Amino acid sequence: MFKLSQIGIRKKIANDPYYRFQSLSEIAIAAELGIKIDVNLATVDDWLRLPGVSIRQARSLVELVRMGVELVCLEDIAATIGVSVQHLQPYEPVLAFAYYDRLSPLSPVKTNLNSASIEELAAIPEMSFDLAQEIVFQRQQHGKYRNLVDLSTRLNLDSNLISQIMHYVRF
Repeated sequence: MFKLSQIGIRKKIANDPYYRFQSLSEIAIAAELGIKIDVNLATVDDWLRLPGVSIRQARSLVELVRMGVELVCLEDIAATIGVSVQHLQPYEPVLAFAYYDRLSPLSPVKTNLNSASIEELAAIPEMSFDLAQEIVFQRQQHGKYRNLVDLSTRLNLDSNLISQIMHYVRF
């Protein structure tokens, strides 16, 4: 019975990229499967996969990285969310610390669509000045954009344009 449930858990972990680990043994299974969370690219959902990480802590980590702070070790994460390094050590097998050069053309700066000016938006590759104006107008009239789907729906944008700008925008 234990083996059968272990196989089921293993399948869930392998097949569901948003599976929330329930225990340290599941973290160990994920590590065996080669699953990694890149701490400098992680979303709130990625952080919430780790048992004991709160939504507030996950948001703090994501926002800090968005501000340009690189997380380079467990100590950085611990300091950000106010826990001891020992508390985070069991998660280390699934955490990846990679360096991304923010000035590299391979790491484009992401523009916040909910605060950028028309001029800032127009500087995004593939974005016309008219589209930048419409984004700001819609934002002022109907509030902040939630995500790419919301942007696409509100402005009736085609999938080709969304795929071209998605690497340059954030919310």
